[in-house]
Amino acid sequence: MKRITMFTSFAVALSLVLSCSDKGETDIPVNDWPWGDKPQPEQPQEPEKPVVKDEPYQAYVDAGWTNVGDTYGELPEHISVYKSPATLQDKAAIAYIAVVDLAKGDWDVWSVKSDLTYKTDDSYKTPSQVYEATKAPIITNAGYFYYSGGNYTSSLAVSGGELLAYNINYASEDWVSIYYPTRAALMEKKDGSIDACWTYVNGSGVHYTYQTPADNSYDKDPLQVPSATFPEKGVKFEAQTAIGGGPVLINAGKYANTWKAEMFDVGGVNPTSNQPRTAVGVTADKKMILFVCEGRSMTEGIKGLTTEDVANVLLDLGCVEAINLDGGGSSCMLINGQETIKVSDGKQRSVASTVMFK
Repeated sequence: MKRITMFTSFAVALSLVLSCSDKGETDIPVNDWPWGDKPQPEQPQEPEKPVVKDEPYQAYVDAGWTNVGDTYGELPEHISVYKSPATLQDKAAIAYIAVVDLAKGDWDVWSVKSDLTYKTDDSYKTPSQVYEATKAPIITNAGYFYYSGGNYTSSLAVSGGELLAYNINYASEDWVSIYYPTRAALMEKKDGSIDACWTYVNGSGVHYTYQTPADNSYDKDPLQVPSATFPEKGVKFEAQTAIGGGPVLINAGKYANTWKAEMFDVGGVNPTSNQPRTAVGVTADKKMILFVCEGRSMTEGIKGLTTEDVANVLLDLGCVEAINLDGGGSSCMLINGQETIKVSDGKQRSVASTVMFK
């Protein structure tokens, strides 16, 4: 009761003072606080909420892939980078994928230039050297090549509609029996469609693509030279951008892995053993994926993958077309010029071609 009485008395007294003032009503200081003309203390501000970027490929995250793009500096919004879960295809793995939305970004190829003899006077380059020249945010190694008293290419390369190199058109186990394999390519045509296919160029430079490979095998006699009608009706080669390699891993949404028909059981590809691998594929909604995995125990316990494994990984990621690229000591992915996997040569290998995302 005392508090009510004191407050009431104070209010009455204040009312009397104000009513007796000589000042007009507009001169009376009006405050929103009860302690006079002192400024109201600042209210604590809520901390700013961190900006959460939209995850463009939630299905990959749900499958165990981790978005690591920020680890490598700023990337264009149409490019994302993910690190694999600890196992792929029931094997210990360290792998990365770079994904570009081709509705907003682009892909391209750097390559030495060769002719139908496959010889080139150009120098091979490490992926880092290509990065220094192009500053492309994503770069991987690409097609096959070899050295035999000079530099030679083995894989197709097209950039800006210019044919820079061809898929090699012969193979042999003993250099007595000569085979004529059709070899893998991933091609973007001028209409924007992208296709994994098999190619062959004859000695006169006549160049075809096919949707099925010539069914060659070292277990049987060589088949005829591919042509306009063999192994099926050929389509004249035409591409805006293309990269060769092999084997085809996925064609028209289905598992392919045609290493035997492409005659990769001889040479350094080793399709059935665990190795560092590089591959490229595209999804039905035109997201292109570059894949690379570590191997050869550069990290303890990480041996690599087979081409079958890589095909299945890319199928799981939604690819409907995909090919294997050069692997082993060539396998390398750069993100803003920084390495991802530990390359199995201990340093970057100089290569004949690279694939880039922009």
